[in-house]
Amino acid sequence: MLQVDMSASKRESSGKGAMRRLRVSGNTPAVLYGNNNEVYSLQLETAPFLKSLFQINRKNAVVNLSINGENTRHVLVREIQTDPVHDTLIHADFYEIDVMKARRFTVPVELTGKAKGLEFGGEMVTHKAAVELEGAPLDIPDVVKVDVSDLDIGDSICFSEMGIPANVKMVADGSSLCVEVITPVA
Repeated sequence: MLQVDMSASKRESSGKGAMRRLRVSGNTPAVLYGNNNEVYSLQLETAPFLKSLFQINRKNAVVNLSINGENTRHVLVREIQTDPVHDTLIHADFYEIDVMKARRFTVPVELTGKAKGLEFGGEMVTHKAAVELEGAPLDIPDVVKVDVSDLDIGDSICFSEMGIPANVKMVADGSSLCVEVITPVA
């Protein structure tokens, strides 16, 4: 799974006016909660935070959040609030996790190769573009690659035929179809 380092500092102020001043000064307010710990009010520099968000956009990622340069916590980005008019960051929520405890993640399926059934007029149908996996967050792959080069017309690949790491469990039904090559309908 993708890992990204971010730094934040504790925030003492709260309220609408203080948050506006914080945003004008180039920072984004945030909150850290979860893992049966206390809730921390944080602030992050907006420019590096936004750059990191673009790096992990729509991906499963563990953020190594350093607070005041001291203790590093493993967190997931739970929610990002943006201004709908100006498209600027308003607030971020981080959820602290235990990286040794198994969790469920939805992982995208990446099809590689070109099915030989396509050369004979077949049509490839993707039934599911993602699979749900369970395991320690750092053991979860970024994508599950499926080679479709051997698929002929009428062939298919089920979830049980996918190659996933040994220490990760598939939550999805193994008999569900992921991709198949069918005869085109006239």
